[in-house]
Amino acid sequence: MLRSNDAVTAFSSIASRRAVLAALVAVTWSAAASAQQQPAQPVQQQFQPSAEWGKLPKMVLERQFAGPLQDTVIQRLRDPVDGTICYLYLPISAPHSPPTATGFVQYGPNIIGSINCVPGPPSATAPVPRKP
Repeated sequence: MLRSNDAVTAFSSIASRRAVLAALVAVTWSAAASAQQQPAQPVQQQFQPSAEWGKLPKMVLERQFAGPLQDTVIQRLRDPVDGTICYLYLPISAPHSPPTATGFVQYGPNIIGSINCVPGPPSATAPVPRKP
């Protein structure tokens, strides 16, 4: 049987837990609301563009398919060195800036576009003969 002191202690414990939970919800909610109101900071470029872009190795375009949405494509690319296969999903056209002084363009925001890569098939080498 609960004594009156036990009931008060249990009530204050539950009340304090609820108060802490309510405070956490309020803080989380206000932080989320302020995060939505703040403008997005521009993403800083993590690498320096090179004027040597034209000299970079190219992947081989093996096939092109119609994408699931109109005016999108899926391209199958293969790395000629290690055989990695990549599927690239992208729009047929994307707006971009005029070329910069370094010759690069900056693409605008895009809500579609992704890449997925898998290792290529193992090389077809002759099996090592077993010793009798």
